[in-house]
Amino acid sequence: MSRTIKFRGAPLTLVGRNLKIGSPAPDFRVIATDLKDIWLGGFKSKIKVITFFPSLDTPVCDGQVKEFNIRAAGLSSDVTVLGISKDLPFAQKRFCSTFDINTITLFSDYRYSSFGINYGVLIKELNLLARGVFILDKNDILRHVQITEELTSPLDYGAAITALEELIKNPSSIAESQLPSKCKPCEIGSPPLPKERIEQLLLQAKGWELVDDKKIVKEFKFKDFTEAKYFLDLVSVIAEGQGHHPTLTLTYNKLKVTLTTHAAGGLTDNDFIMAGIIDEL
Repeated sequence: MSRTIKFRGAPLTLVGRNLKIGSPAPDFRVIATDLKDIWLGGFKSKIKVITFFPSLDTPVCDGQVKEFNIRAAGLSSDVTVLGISKDLPFAQKRFCSTFDINTITLFSDYRYSSFGINYGVLIKELNLLARGVFILDKNDILRHVQITEELTSPLDYGAAITALEELIKNPSSIAESQLPSKCKPCEIGSPPLPKERIEQLLLQAKGWELVDDKKIVKEFKFKDFTEAKYFLDLVSVIAEGQGHHPTLTLTYNKLKVTLTTHAAGGLTDNDFIMAGIIDEL
């Protein structure tokens, strides 16, 4: 997935995870129009069409929601359409009421930036979402990705609907992964990984160093304190969503990340899952 887009020809940077077709779709937390927290997990056993955009206050975004509202009316009950932006929930609720938006449900990423960071579509310079659409199958596997190269350009709706129709005909998942996509809760007394497994996983964790056979550590260097702090904030959002929290040590332009599983008294798969996600950032 490209990490840059343009706004009227000027380059913009996308930050967050770098997903690809076939990847397990990360969970995320957004705010509904009634101000309740909503997670992706609340839409299990559904094909999800997630359309995202910068702001309802622009004509292209306005049209994007209205277009999906029309197209969603004829879709199977197995499909749910979600719209996500950083507009406040109050504005989204007013928009839906004004324009009779009833087949697409709008959610706000304003509070956590959880969707933008987990799906790699947060615009660093604007703190807004890019424009695009993701389609997830019933097992939450990413099956279609579309992000407009120019922020002011509309989506290719035909391509999105064609991909959705193909998924409905061929719903089998295509994910391949050596590790789970999400950290699992650990109970006190859970066993740590054996040394052989740690050595195997370290081969995939480039740049991570093993410390005392119980921790993995990596230092990230940036141009200044602000950039290092920004990266720390990205990692914090990911860690909260995963329920697995590293030790983060910020020293001017450097961020040292230390991963271990306290409940197990050593390393578990969770630490290597987090290491892989952090490297995606």
